[in-house]
Amino acid sequence: MNSMKAARNILLIELGFLGLGAIAGGGALIISPTGELLGMPLSMLEKSPFSNFFIPGIILFLVLGVFPMLLVFALLKKPKSGIAEKVNFFKDMHWTWTFSIYTGFALISWIQLQMVFIQGVHWLHTFYIFLAILILFIALLPQVRNLYKK
Repeated sequence: MNSMKAARNILLIELGFLGLGAIAGGGALIISPTGELLGMPLSMLEKSPFSNFFIPGIILFLVLGVFPMLLVFALLKKPKSGIAEKVNFFKDMHWTWTFSIYTGFALISWIQLQMVFIQGVHWLHTFYIFLAILILFIALLPQVRNLYKK
């Protein structure tokens, strides 16, 4: 049981780290849609569908910020949710576990879209791709899966 909770705690830390960073980064982009607060020029968005960072900031803040932070608490409490269960592709697993998998893939998708839009790679992209892989790897460990099996 200790290895189960230790592995789960690593997943919680990863999701919490992602959430806090995305809330800070997304919040900065919402407050400063020009990107000035984060030292990001608007020219980065030339090949994107956005004219400023406001919409990307909202997406970052909510999808990779608020959602993973709520998921941390849900993973601890394992609440029931009929709505979440409807989009739970792994019917033998609690929806919170499935949503941690979804979060890993959402982060990979977000980073991939960023690299396409800015036509480049920054060291942070590599860092967050590795974080996404780590989230998926830890969530898929048998110790974690066993905690969330129905």
